[in-house]
Amino acid sequence: MKFRLLSIPHQDKGTSDMGASEDTSKQPAAGWRLKSGVALFILSIAIPLIGIPVVTALGVSVTITATLSGALLVGAEVMGIVAIAVMGKDGYAYIKTRVFGFLKQYGPPREVSRFRYTLGLVMFTVPILFGWVSIYAAQLIPGFTENPLPFALGGDILLLASLFMLGGDFWDKIRALFIYDSGVHFTQKQAG
Repeated sequence: MKFRLLSIPHQDKGTSDMGASEDTSKQPAAGWRLKSGVALFILSIAIPLIGIPVVTALGVSVTITATLSGALLVGAEVMGIVAIAVMGKDGYAYIKTRVFGFLKQYGPPREVSRFRYTLGLVMFTVPILFGWVSIYAAQLIPGFTENPLPFALGGDILLLASLFMLGGDFWDKIRALFIYDSGVHFTQKQAG
């Protein structure tokens, strides 16, 4: 991970160049607080990803495995909060704008073609239907009862990919499900 260092010129108290200081104050320099906070945040993600498989591979009792896995998860959550505290408000806002700027740049487009929308709907509904059917027909799906993890991961990846295939308008439709006062307004798009 590479950080862009930001140079903030030192100003004397007698000079006041408000335009230059306001632009640079929104993006903090990559000082020790920002670097330490990012390192703690990455560590808070890596600990459960690495630690829980190691704990399960140790071959200890189920109680000890569950206790250690729970402690790793809680510790990771606490470490994530500490990372935000170490970064401070400016550092957290800087990281947040960088991440959301990246996601917005590579996120789904607002409108998509009919074919892409139909393909996205198929990709969206297949994992959901498979999740419902697999509970009742697990014996009929070859390899599912012995090794369900690849099926679960494949379904999750397909579902997430479908959200990007469906575009921004679909995200608004999903969001409207959780707003009580939202209504449906059918509009006819003109061919052309």
